[in-house]
Amino acid sequence: MTAPQTFVIVGAGLAGAKAAEALRTEGFSGRVVLMGEEAERPYDRPPLSKDYLQGRSEKEMIYVHPSGWYAEHDVDLRLGARVISIDRAAREVTIEGGERVGYHKLLLVTGSTPRRLTVAGSDLGGVFYLRGVKDCEAIKSAFATAKRVAIIGAGWIGLETAAAARAAGCEVTLLERGDLPLLAVVGREVAEIYAALHRDHGVELRMGVEVAEITGQDRRATGVRLGDASMVDADVVVVGVGIVPDAGLAEAAALTVDNGVVVDEQLATADPDVFAAGDVANVYYPLLGAHLRLEHWSAALNQGPVAAANMMGRGVSYNRVPYFFSDQYDMGMEYSGYVGKGRYDEIVFRGDVASGAFIAFWLGDGRVLGGMNVNIWDVTDTIQALVRAAAPVDKAKLVDPAVSLGDVLGGLAVPR
Repeated sequence: MTAPQTFVIVGAGLAGAKAAEALRTEGFSGRVVLMGEEAERPYDRPPLSKDYLQGRSEKEMIYVHPSGWYAEHDVDLRLGARVISIDRAAREVTIEGGERVGYHKLLLVTGSTPRRLTVAGSDLGGVFYLRGVKDCEAIKSAFATAKRVAIIGAGWIGLETAAAARAAGCEVTLLERGDLPLLAVVGREVAEIYAALHRDHGVELRMGVEVAEITGQDRRATGVRLGDASMVDADVVVVGVGIVPDAGLAEAAALTVDNGVVVDEQLATADPDVFAAGDVANVYYPLLGAHLRLEHWSAALNQGPVAAANMMGRGVSYNRVPYFFSDQYDMGMEYSGYVGKGRYDEIVFRGDVASGAFIAFWLGDGRVLGGMNVNIWDVTDTIQALVRAAAPVDKAKLVDPAVSLGDVLGGLAVPR
């Protein structure tokens, strides 16, 4: 009789939890070991910069599964367990403290870590980074008593954190080295919409600036000195200048690492027993014909189960259209597709931008490369179908709200 197999998952976030769930729902009867460094059981990260940060949801709502789920499904959940090395030849991982755990298949979902500032004063009290639940709770507590908040970096985390700070009644200054928030991500036309949104909600935007120093007194931050020597007073400083994949384990194990752990469309590394998913994985997308490392909730949610299927030998490709969402003030949006910097010809709008309900489309060679629906719902599937079709669209119909997106899709001269 063949001994049961052991599948080890390193990283107890969303991708790891959904992989463990998929192993059980898809009939894997062997041992599943899910290891995470944090003391918290697996949780979703989007609420940390949205509802939970703003106090609009209870902590229990952030968790992927109820507390008893792991024991009920025979998943060996190890919290506070930091894996320090992988021995691929022996097919073992070593946990800090010395315990070695063997595996037949290994999934790396180690995520990412915030990029750190290196300027003087970046280690002062009152300087925060948002990644884990403890960070979220510390920032929420700081916002409750702060008068002035400076946020360094106008990406998605910076903007969502700015909205949370304003909801808490803080004065907010947003500092960004680029000309506009999200400029490299969404292009000038949409970046200007987000800039106006935050200005309309009382955020001071300081664009095109460099941070020279975080000033302080008695080891607490008091503000930010900019490259032009001007000062921004602040009781709290939140830094959101990007994240980097936590690929050190993979690199030390001589797996291919290039902006994350490089994997194919089945989320497999060059080692057939090792897989990677989520923030740490640089995944080949057949739809796009390119490798991408996407730092979005949907990638973790959907890549975990695909990795689990392939650990079981199912031969499943990950071929989803990239997707993410953001909520800021009364502006909710969903984005589908992928548009590399400078790789589109134009942005067109369907609906009235001033009304706050519209869809933006990024076009290249007449094809829809990406679409962002703002305060318009139940259109994501059709937008993704337009992206997937990769065929020229009738632009006049695309931007006309009187023509359904289904009719635009139906008019494409491609088989579906």
